[in-house]
Amino acid sequence: MRIALGCDHGGWPLKDAVLEVLREEGHEVLDFGTHGPERVDYPDFAIPVAQAVAQGRADRGILMCGSGVGMSIAANKVAGAYAAVCHDTYSAHQGVEHDGMNVLCMGGRIIGPELAKEIVRAFVRAQFSGGERYVRRAQKVRDQEARCGQTQPPREP
Repeated sequence: MRIALGCDHGGWPLKDAVLEVLREEGHEVLDFGTHGPERVDYPDFAIPVAQAVAQGRADRGILMCGSGVGMSIAANKVAGAYAAVCHDTYSAHQGVEHDGMNVLCMGGRIIGPELAKEIVRAFVRAQFSGGERYVRRAQKVRDQEARCGQTQPPREP
């Protein structure tokens, strides 16, 4: 599998562990950075990773920031990217199997490298189940995504 990988300074502490497990599992990694612990802005990494997944240049994506939340928010702004924060193995595989999640987000200030490795393994080994109810639900999400393609005025968070 081809995995797009990105992190900011908050996710930097997990990057080497995630790279290690992906290579052990035999995956090709597209590294979108960051390449050091200096402060950077998470959208600069989340959006290119999400685009790579949505455009089919990568099969899945993994993003890391301090909490995983910022990366998730930014990645989900890209149509075709389905990102979620997972800090446990169940959510990491269930998100793929039932919800079609294709971008895993984790927080380098929340979990350590060993747990991150287990979560990554669960994520990359999981496959969408294709069950009728899961397909129906995923289609509803894609339908809503298509409806949101219109320009809307920005709002304050």
